[in-house]
Amino acid sequence: MVTGLPQLRVDPLPTLQASSNEALQYFLRRDLLGEEVGSMEALWELPQVVKILRKQQADGSWKYPGGKPKIRSQKNYDQLQTYKVLMDLVEKYGLTRDHPAIERAAAFLFSFQTEEGDFRGMYWNQYSPNYTAGMTELLVKAGYGDDTHVEKVFSWLLSLRQDDGGWAVPMRTGVPEGTSTVKEAFWAEETIQPDRSKPFSHWCTGIVLRAFAAHDDYRQAAEARAAGELLKSRFFKSDPYPDRKAAYFWEKIRYPFWWTDILSALDSLWWLGFSGEDPDIKRGLDWLMDNQEDSGLWKARYLSGGDKDIHLWTTVHVCRVLRRYRD
Repeated sequence: MVTGLPQLRVDPLPTLQASSNEALQYFLRRDLLGEEVGSMEALWELPQVVKILRKQQADGSWKYPGGKPKIRSQKNYDQLQTYKVLMDLVEKYGLTRDHPAIERAAAFLFSFQTEEGDFRGMYWNQYSPNYTAGMTELLVKAGYGDDTHVEKVFSWLLSLRQDDGGWAVPMRTGVPEGTSTVKEAFWAEETIQPDRSKPFSHWCTGIVLRAFAAHDDYRQAAEARAAGELLKSRFFKSDPYPDRKAAYFWEKIRYPFWWTDILSALDSLWWLGFSGEDPDIKRGLDWLMDNQEDSGLWKARYLSGGDKDIHLWTTVHVCRVLRRYRD
């Protein structure tokens, strides 16, 4: 049994240790078994990493396969694909800005930053605090926390809060007359400003708080703590907006993180200083404990391409989170 964990119904360690995934074994041994494992840079030479890096394009991006021109341009689809690839490179293999591929990828993402501070293009000319923060989370983890581009993102995020202190996608709060869907709002000529009187979205707020939680300084911001209070108050409830509105989306966990779910929220809230004694937090932890599979694993509810080990990665991170709150 992994030390420091609460009493689990099934010990996940035998199944995890049976995996031949070298990167997963590195983090299992380091984070759950407390072993000395050496530098993460050894993971950068793994064949699966080399294969990913070979596909990086000259501009620092990775090409998105397919796509629909009415939704995004190819360049903006490549922005999405670069974000998705960075999830794996940063979270699974520990790549940082010390690797030239990450420097090139960061430069590509920074090329989408506007004068206001956000990364634009995922929703054409509309604000996207969710994608902006998701990309920023990974850039911070890769070592860009003190970069001026990242500072500008945090200033923009803090300026874009709703009146209640959380975040929402602005085009959802201020959809112009004649546009009934968010995709129609993509095509509005002007950038839609938020109606700040509308309620926060926990789906959006949870993603934004991941960026704050990743940053040594911004995780201590009073605004982040206040938004954390809002986020945990919405556990297992439906969102006010149509995007992943149903309450069951809280249960669609996976790692690396994608949308807001109970695992990603509990992770961020620990970094923001919340305790396992908090009733809302305890309810989330109890859900994790109750939803362990008979195999000892936690099942990822969103799959990730051809990653056959995503359930193992999700399990390692569930154990990390349970252990942090236990400690």
